[in-house]
Amino acid sequence: MTVARLFAIAVIIVCTGVAWFVLGASVAVRTGESDSRLAREVERLWGGRHNQVAPQAWFERTRVVVESARPDGAAVPGKPEGAAGPAGMSAVTRTVVDRIAVPLVSSRVDAALALDQRRKGLLWYDTYGVSFAGTYRLRNTDPAAQDVFVRFGFPSGEALYDAFALRLDGVDQGEVGDISQGITVRVSLPAGGESVLEVSYRSRGLGEWTYSFAPQGIAQVRDFAMNLTTDCDGIDFPAGSISPAGRARDGKGWRLSWAFENLVTGQRVGVDLPNRLNPGPVAARIIFFAPVSLLFFVTVLVVLGILGGRSLHPMHFFFLSAAFFAFHLLLAYLVDHLDIHLSFAISAVVSVALVVSYLARVTGWPFALLRAGAAQMVYLVLFSYVFFFEGYVGLTVTIGSVLTLFVLMQATAKVDWAEVFAAARAAAGGSGLSRRPDQR
Repeated sequence: MTVARLFAIAVIIVCTGVAWFVLGASVAVRTGESDSRLAREVERLWGGRHNQVAPQAWFERTRVVVESARPDGAAVPGKPEGAAGPAGMSAVTRTVVDRIAVPLVSSRVDAALALDQRRKGLLWYDTYGVSFAGTYRLRNTDPAAQDVFVRFGFPSGEALYDAFALRLDGVDQGEVGDISQGITVRVSLPAGGESVLEVSYRSRGLGEWTYSFAPQGIAQVRDFAMNLTTDCDGIDFPAGSISPAGRARDGKGWRLSWAFENLVTGQRVGVDLPNRLNPGPVAARIIFFAPVSLLFFVTVLVVLGILGGRSLHPMHFFFLSAAFFAFHLLLAYLVDHLDIHLSFAISAVVSVALVVSYLARVTGWPFALLRAGAAQMVYLVLFSYVFFFEGYVGLTVTIGSVLTLFVLMQATAKVDWAEVFAAARAAAGGSGLSRRPDQR
């Protein structure tokens, strides 16, 4: 093995790396473009993201405001009722309607999520069915009787709501008019009077399911209790949400509970259902890692060739690199049509068969199977398969690198590298021809 050959092999690895980068970028672009488009299609076909907001209650109180107006007719705000304006200004009277919040003194919420993931293109989407039921008790804290308005908003504008029911003090509200902005009903309450609102529905959603105590900002929550069940494992909780106070197994899923006596918070509660392995992103990561696999494989073959006197020509490494690239090329396009595990298995079998069958004709079956084939299984197949397990890629590659370094150092500890390269130069200069790899 001469320095010129090593340089040629390095050029081959770099060029193959460029090809991998182009292939990986194409997969990443296909995944990104399809995500924004297909997510919208899934929302339209199945349902959008659900964020159920607690009902809002209020009554309206009018007051009269007197403002000073300049001679040009422009109002000067901030003048209280009955205040005299400066000379040359006239008084303008207008009526202002204030909304006075009516508190929810008790909330009992039950929800059940049933995971039903859907695939579009290179991506899986976390779709689910949801059953929701809430019972809310509100109280008029004003010293006078009031007509209280209660508004219930739907969690998503792109979802269906089956078996929907809204009852106020046990009376079904029936037709409530335009519901594009939610449902608003009215009830007359005496001072200190209470009313009970009951809401239930079945729907379908996408992504995480959350429950907010207010449309925005900070809310005060009194006597709140929620029970939420899932039919699957692997759940998580969205960022900025409150972890459940209770968590227990319920068959294959979980039963979660939240309970608050008197809470002031700007956070929400909810569940993020498990994500299924997405073919597009996984394939892209495997492809971008490919040059590292090839570098390990080539290094092992070069060292084994030097130790066994079977140094391969750079053209051999060119075809071996092409066989490695075939694995990722097949994987990138098989995942469009087949399960990602099946696509990975087919691609691995094809690539290993290309390498082993080729080297068997070059060096013979023992070297092709026991050395090259084994090295390809470790550095291509196993190193790539570890991407199916989130969080273990870095550790696995590190351990594999250290073990490879140890084996190569031990195997070449007594090699006289000066003699190896001198013999290679002498052989190249003496004959002007390269020996065949199967000739010692």
